[in-house]
Amino acid sequence: MALNATAIAKKPLRFLWLEITGQCQLECVHCYADSGPHGTHGSMSQKDWVGVIKDAARLGVNTLQFIGGEPTLHPDFPKLLKTAADHRIEVEIFSNLVHITPTLWDLFSNMRVSIATSWYSEDPKEHGAITNRNSFKMTKAGISEALRRGIPIRVGIIGIHEDQKVERARQLLMELGVREEQIGYDDLRQIGRGAHDEKSGPDQLCGHCADGVLAISSSGDVWPCVFSRFMPLGNVKKQMLSELVAKQVVEKARAELLTLWEDDLAACIPGKCEPQCPPRCSPSCSPCAPGKRCWPSY
Repeated sequence: MALNATAIAKKPLRFLWLEITGQCQLECVHCYADSGPHGTHGSMSQKDWVGVIKDAARLGVNTLQFIGGEPTLHPDFPKLLKTAADHRIEVEIFSNLVHITPTLWDLFSNMRVSIATSWYSEDPKEHGAITNRNSFKMTKAGISEALRRGIPIRVGIIGIHEDQKVERARQLLMELGVREEQIGYDDLRQIGRGAHDEKSGPDQLCGHCADGVLAISSSGDVWPCVFSRFMPLGNVKKQMLSELVAKQVVEKARAELLTLWEDDLAACIPGKCEPQCPPRCSPSCSPCAPGKRCWPSY
């Protein structure tokens, strides 16, 4: 299958990850951002972030996700959330949900945001061993509160080790009221603290990088996605996001990545691979070629 990389790369920018902080109450063993209590809010000021959001709106970005670390720990988080809402950008907040204040819960309801979070086990000890904190009850309570308020929520189960109680974790989420289609799964990615026995690189990516999406770090660095931080495309403190897009930096990065993935893309049957599949093929990704990465269709 011959890839028309240039044509694929021209997809308009529609989604941004804004990694506004490296600070987090937890210290998960697999954290791709290496965030934790030691983390900082970086060098991006409130003015810098507001400028990025306004520039994104002018570019036609219609959805962004606030991530970290724990984004709700950033002192300017409410202001940034309101800025996005004022510019008619849909917002999803990726939070560990361990300490969302009543004021923030009300803000979430009023702003009509959606929430995403990670989940690991129905066993509090196993869950806590992964987050390195006694976080099970707090995250569970946060999920329940989002459901009680009718706030849309997605929960991703991350597979860290082979004997992890993944299916039981899924069952508990459904008992709480999370619908099956709102529960995803991803294998451990060898990135950040998750890089246990493999080197971080393109083989850990899902195939969506720079495909209408970009990530911006708390230092202003722009990446093809949150996992591809080994491939900086520029910095919004030095050059506006719209300028990077105008110079076709994103298109060139997308084309470069596609050349690295060409063999794996050719091994998959077009239109059959699921976008939510983890880095390695799993039974739900069938009929992708055995042993090959699972990619979304193009």
